[in-house]
Amino acid sequence: MSRPSLRTVIAASLAATALVLGGCATSAPAGGASGEPDADAGFVTPGKLTIATGDIAYEPYVVDDDPSSGEGFEAAIAYAIADQLGFAPEDVEWVRTSFEAAIAPGPKNFDFNIQQYTITDERKGAVDFSSPYYSASQAVVGINGGPADGVDSIEGLKGLALGAMAGSTSAQTIEDVIQPTTAPLLYASNEDAVAAFNAGQFDAFVIDLPTAYLAVGYPYIENSFIVGELPAGGIADEWGVVLAKDSPLTARVTEAVDALREDGTLAAITDEWLGAGQGVTLLK
Repeated sequence: MSRPSLRTVIAASLAATALVLGGCATSAPAGGASGEPDADAGFVTPGKLTIATGDIAYEPYVVDDDPSSGEGFEAAIAYAIADQLGFAPEDVEWVRTSFEAAIAPGPKNFDFNIQQYTITDERKGAVDFSSPYYSASQAVVGINGGPADGVDSIEGLKGLALGAMAGSTSAQTIEDVIQPTTAPLLYASNEDAVAAFNAGQFDAFVIDLPTAYLAVGYPYIENSFIVGELPAGGIADEWGVVLAKDSPLTARVTEAVDALREDGTLAAITDEWLGAGQGVTLLK
């Protein structure tokens, strides 16, 4: 990305140079005159777009744990946003974060993070969100022949040992919608919950519906099936891109997501990667 020559600025006058440099530090434009990303617009690395995903990124969100391929629901969305912001694929750099670390207060090592983050008021106290790029429902996964086999109602779930990732919409849905008679088992990550479920530590796993399809079809939960879909809990499960609190990029990323929604790109990407989410029984 080209920038004005400092030598040219100095040639104008030392006083003007001081004013120009001061202006760049405090009120840089959102983009360069050419329409390309401006190096002073708040990016972690000038001339690059740094995007974060999970320590392990699963299908259908990222194929083969390789977001740079652009293959997978969120990998494809990330590159579509990058294109809207004026970045070529080779100017995108990927980093990894845990789910909780990315939404904790403090500075970030990414420009934005995409890993199925539900937009909530509580999280907005620590980070910024773009407008939603997806609205997900929650589902229950059981083991064939296990305690959840044959359950066809929310009432039938209440007496089961349920598991989910701590701090997730899944965990809140257990509390608000299922209201089990025993406290659910909550884990630091979906990976930990999957391992515990495969080890038989709880009876049914609550996760978002796209991940449930992956869990039983891939499969990464052995001998599993989808018990059913759950009604929405206390909050809408709308997923947004995460940015640092008060990031100068928040408005631009939101504009990019809105443009992708309006021109049909988000719908096309959703159909390609999450099109299996049809025909699941809604538990009542």
